[in-house]
Amino acid sequence: DWLLIDGEHAPNDVRSVLAQLQAVASAQQAFGDLRSHPVVRVPLGTGEAGTALIKQFLDTGAQTILVPMVDTAEQAAQVAAACRYPPEGVRGMGSALARASRWQAHPRYVQEANAQICCLVQAETVTAMQNLDAIATTPGVDGVFIGPADLSASMGHPGNPMHPDVQAMIAQAIARILKAGKAPGILSTSEAQARQWLAAGARFVAVGADTIVLVNGATQLLKTFRADTSAQGPSSY
Repeated sequence: DWLLIDGEHAPNDVRSVLAQLQAVASAQQAFGDLRSHPVVRVPLGTGEAGTALIKQFLDTGAQTILVPMVDTAEQAAQVAAACRYPPEGVRGMGSALARASRWQAHPRYVQEANAQICCLVQAETVTAMQNLDAIATTPGVDGVFIGPADLSASMGHPGNPMHPDVQAMIAQAIARILKAGKAPGILSTSEAQARQWLAAGARFVAVGADTIVLVNGATQLLKTFRADTSAQGPSSY
């Protein structure tokens, strides 16, 4: 249903994100109902640098933006403002140069864009959990994505998002986001976890990552054709 184009942890910039948005658009045209909605995660969320980068991604044609490490309602408000044209926000009026408006082929783009843009923020620290109600009710924020790995580290359990305290915090967070009338999201790389959070009310769930899918597939292929996989050869990063 949706694909995350990651500018936070993956080596993506505006140009490579543009190429991926074009690829998704061509697939939508070619395969009709087999459509996937691209979500672009930006590396910076707040402050002048974050605002400028969000503007670039939106002008490139991203319709949904996901911003990491939002800890306060003030930061959430900055992100929401960056996603929308005045008077509701501070997005620069550069649609004549933008793929988003199809270079003015969409004559009412600036009048309609604010209602069409989806602004998602990530809550992934103890501080964010303390401020979650205010973050979720921030005008212009459409959904809140929980980052289990960073949250577990912030709670003192690095590398262990399955810790009972972390799991309980996530369940509470999903309920609080739903209560605020916004869409909760989360990443889960196991089917059991994904179904657990869907049952809890999560509205957008990342159920895999391309690198993990590739590694798992390659590992299984190796096991199929090599009896002894205990002796590992040289490796490099």
